Amino acid sequence: MNTGKTIFSQIMEFLPLYEFRKCVERYQGDYKIKSFSCLDQFLCMAFAQLTYRESLRDIESCLRFMQPRLYHMGFRGQISRNTLSNANNQRDWHIYADLAQVLIHRARKLYLKEPFGVELEQTVYALDATTIDLCLSLFPWARFRKSKAAVKLHTLLDLRGNIPAFIEITDGKVADVNILDMLIPETGSFYIMDRGYLDFARLYVLHQDLAFFVTRAKSNIQCQRLYSRPVDKTTGLRCDQTILLTGVQSIRDYPEQIRLVRFFDSETNSRFRFLTNNFSLDALTITQLYKCRWKIELFFKWIKQHLRIKAFFGTSENAVKTQIWIAISIYVLVAIIKKELKLKQSLYTILQILSVTIFEKTHILQALMETNLIDDNTENDNQLKLFKL
Repeated sequence: MNTGKTIFSQIMEFLPLYEFRKCVERYQGDYKIKSFSCLDQFLCMAFAQLTYRESLRDIESCLRFMQPRLYHMGFRGQISRNTLSNANNQRDWHIYADLAQVLIHRARKLYLKEPFGVELEQTVYALDATTIDLCLSLFPWARFRKSKAAVKLHTLLDLRGNIPAFIEITDGKVADVNILDMLIPETGSFYIMDRGYLDFARLYVLHQDLAFFVTRAKSNIQCQRLYSRPVDKTTGLRCDQTILLTGVQSIRDYPEQIRLVRFFDSETNSRFRFLTNNFSLDALTITQLYKCRWKIELFFKWIKQHLRIKAFFGTSENAVKTQIWIAISIYVLVAIIKKELKLKQSLYTILQILSVTIFEKTHILQALMETNLIDDNTENDNQLKLFKL
């Protein structure tokens, strides 16, 4: 890697340009475009994400100030806020969604052996959604409530490396549980979900596809105990039962046996009921798997704090989805850089360093390694109690 290149250029060298051009061709992103290509658009938006720009004017001013270096950073088109705004509104957002999937596929291979807190060979996913609030007068297409607009970011997070394996962006009215219909279950994998995804018909589809689920049971669940296994109550476990659902609708939706694990958290004085279709793992491991679901909450908190997905540069649906998908691409790209360069810093620290060295002409590894910054590591900040929701 040429150390005469800027840090930004070296970051973009990790971008699979061949795959990116295939994504552009797939949706004819550069059709009849003469100056400002999809790559120029992506580079502008990537710069905004890495340096925390606040507006299109902000992006334009910063890049025009560095005009002599832009060509060597990969920019070929003239930077203008109007041009960038039109590109965000008109270029198909699927281009950047497909690019994000390419990067995700690459990142998951790198983090395949990454530990996540539970010793388990199978892949473990956490499924959840976060709401991004919008102004109804500016984003009328994203109506959520009578006087409020929002979009939902539905995410299936691979807990090995905290890499999103599946993402769907919808308006705020779409129920979380509907996303289960879009998933293609992986045989042998675990899907960790909260009570918002408790739909026995959909859970039975996971079961028939030989995938495992762990979720919370509602307090009014109607069931019949078939038999119980012994548990060590000093660990917080209260029972480990095999049950059969007895509700009129639930027994139709899930006609087979299911496992119920009860747990008491002495620190919060709270009781929990977990449902799973896995009968081979011990009961305490089931509770530990559900505890790992908190990582997806930390993921949502992290990207909202450190990426530009709460304030948008455009108001159209296409512009909003383009910005979100490019933000996700940058998150995954930085995760790839962290793994390939074998960096020990957190993603937060890496992003902070990159944001202030983006135009420096030094080797990226030197910039990231020779730093005395304190790693605040916001990924581990004041996590809530074990099972407190």
